[in-house]
Amino acid sequence: MKLTQAQLAKYMDHTMLKPEATAEMIDKAIAEARKYNTASVCINPYWVKRVHEGLAGTDINTCTVIGFPLGATSTESKVFETKQAIEDGADEVDMVINIGELKGGNDDAVVADIKAVADATHEKGKILKVIIENALLTDEEKARASKLTVKGGADFVKTSTGFSTSGAKVEDVKIMREAVGPDFKIKAAGGIHSLQEAYDMIEAGANRLGVSASVQILEEAAQQ
Repeated sequence: MKLTQAQLAKYMDHTMLKPEATAEMIDKAIAEARKYNTASVCINPYWVKRVHEGLAGTDINTCTVIGFPLGATSTESKVFETKQAIEDGADEVDMVINIGELKGGNDDAVVADIKAVADATHEKGKILKVIIENALLTDEEKARASKLTVKGGADFVKTSTGFSTSGAKVEDVKIMREAVGPDFKIKAAGGIHSLQEAYDMIEAGANRLGVSASVQILEEAAQQ
């Protein structure tokens, strides 16, 4: 597989989700995204306004995370967070499912949680990605969570927060692709550090990549 640097950049949510991220670190991520023209900049909700303003005049989206990183906040809290983030300028929302309810077999609760956030997101014409945190799931649960994401009305299913025991794996993306079919979108995130790893995820079925190593990967793409 071979993409141009510009093509690969549009797969990337350039990510700065570290809890210790300072305003300077956020501004650096904005500048890097503008230089390479990534798909989005993904940051914690506190920084949405700053990133939205910093990306003015570009087609780069502002992406944020909801119920992050555990997914165990109430649905009402997730909906409030989502509405506030969109008001602050978020174009894309990456929410974490209620992992405990999924593992407990309460699929209705999982779908209701997703649907409430999907409704709040789509009401404003924005995009919802749903993080299922594959590191904590069996293969059966990965497939079931992916199908519930579709049922809940989201736009993407996403592998990982990057804050659990492991991140995106090619095998998981393949399981997710088989579960959701050929057209539903998948985001692979967490632990993607090289050009080959990026290509492997895309070839397995990922439509978007969540990466903090965007600059390193895109510079590697320019050398191929």
